[in-house]
Amino acid sequence: MDPLSPTHLPAGIRSRMVPDVNGLTMHVLEAGEAGRPVLLLLHGFPELAFSWRRVMLPLAEAGFHVVAPDQRGYGRTIGWSDAYDTDIRSFAFINLVRDQLALLAALGISQVHSVIGHDFGSPVAAHCALLRPDVFRRLAMMSAPFPGAPALGSSERAPAREIGPALAALPRPRKHYHWYYAQRPANGEMMASAQGLHAFLRAYYHHKSGDWPGNDVHPLTGWTAEELAKLPTYYVMDLGETMPQAVAHEMPSPAQVAACDWLTEAELAVYAGEYGRSGFQGGLNGYRARFIGTNMEIETFAGRQIEVPATFIGGARDWGVQQTPGALRAMETSACANWRGTHLVPGAGHWVQQERPGETVELLRQVLLRD
Repeated sequence: MDPLSPTHLPAGIRSRMVPDVNGLTMHVLEAGEAGRPVLLLLHGFPELAFSWRRVMLPLAEAGFHVVAPDQRGYGRTIGWSDAYDTDIRSFAFINLVRDQLALLAALGISQVHSVIGHDFGSPVAAHCALLRPDVFRRLAMMSAPFPGAPALGSSERAPAREIGPALAALPRPRKHYHWYYAQRPANGEMMASAQGLHAFLRAYYHHKSGDWPGNDVHPLTGWTAEELAKLPTYYVMDLGETMPQAVAHEMPSPAQVAACDWLTEAELAVYAGEYGRSGFQGGLNGYRARFIGTNMEIETFAGRQIEVPATFIGGARDWGVQQTPGALRAMETSACANWRGTHLVPGAGHWVQQERPGETVELLRQVLLRD
């Protein structure tokens, strides 16, 4: 596998392959000079290291060596299995932390100034700081709150599965997207979407962004079918639909696409090209790990707080902030011992570092990076 072509990247961002990373050859984007304090940026789903392209250079200009890998299961990183029937233990959180430790070792880095994670990368970053605060000295979580390590005996429980019958029994039958993503057909349905991969991803990113008018976010009162049904269909789907069908209803118009300066057609083509080659199953296996007890080792840390300085950044129009009732409050009050505040960017949706890169960088500098 070759590095990402420089033609796809802003000048100043470098792409390379790093071998011998916990069984992987990991694709990494970098900006800034080696030897400076390190920022480790961990992307979410369905994203890539490429998702950080708009913030990497400003962070490097602030004096940092910025490192953004394609995580296990994504992009140009190789050495993982794309089979549905693979051993899911390799996608457990404790092994994803091991991936990052192995990457740092391969790069000759003993400690990072801050680990910053978005979406699925947010709990990965949180576990990095929880398990190895000596290495990951500060933490920024983005778009997905981390309520703390799971309680003892809880890893076999799967709330998104258990709520399924109640969601299906609603007058408008629904299903939780975590459970959809854990099922065998999901990867094939997304890869073979009727509208094509490029259009599917355009609709998906638009639907979860601040551009979609329906993203008027408010807290939910509890984990009940009636409350979860208030979420948009990219989180709580109509029972009979695939994810491509769910987001197709909100496909932006050609004029809206042309006006989307935070995700141009050329940038979207990078995502479509990468997922067209790798598929989605690697990322989906991270969701599957929630359902089969593969994260039980993390229960060892139940009740332990994240001790390093920590903050949360999200979009004010991002339902991801509120999709799990109580998670935001638990993160703010019990999961973190040195809390630097919750910061919601006006107008931004789920893809905050892409939609509002300037505000995101400024918040990181003010809250986490300047002292």
